[in-house]
Amino acid sequence: MSRPLTPEHAEFWLQDVLLGTMKNESRTTKKVLEAVPADKADYRPDPVSKSANELVRHIAAAEIRFMETTINAQFSTASALPESLKTPAEVATWYAEAFASNFDKLAQLKGDHLIKLTDFRGMFKLPAVAFLQLSMSHTIHHRGQLAAYLRAVNAHVPSIYGGSADEPFEMPATA
Repeated sequence: MSRPLTPEHAEFWLQDVLLGTMKNESRTTKKVLEAVPADKADYRPDPVSKSANELVRHIAAAEIRFMETTINAQFSTASALPESLKTPAEVATWYAEAFASNFDKLAQLKGDHLIKLTDFRGMFKLPAVAFLQLSMSHTIHHRGQLAAYLRAVNAHVPSIYGGSADEPFEMPATA
């Protein structure tokens, strides 16, 4: 039997679970976005697949949109990502700056705001804070796709949750 999310639980979820994880995930996301070579940004593994640059833009824009959904307790279909940003490196820089700005706003939110039911395109309603968990799952999914693209175009694949062939995991030195 499920119980409604209380303001206190929502603040705990945000402050003690989500924010630290989000900050770590954002560093990894930025590394993967930056790893897409500009001259390989049009790569797509299949004609129906998004290009690497389309994935870069989608990952960055969606994550910021989900953060703003929690901040505003309202989902917007508008993208904050400027069309003028063309290369993966430009998008990665914008993403990091927008993430930092929104992260600071998220950290200030209180329980009553976090539990506001927020509509997602008429498909479902969740407490505003839940969109951050949805965002992480969405980003991790597409970041994995993009990492596979990197290997296919012979680009550097950064470590994500452990080493990669290009950034092997090294055990810390023992004292």
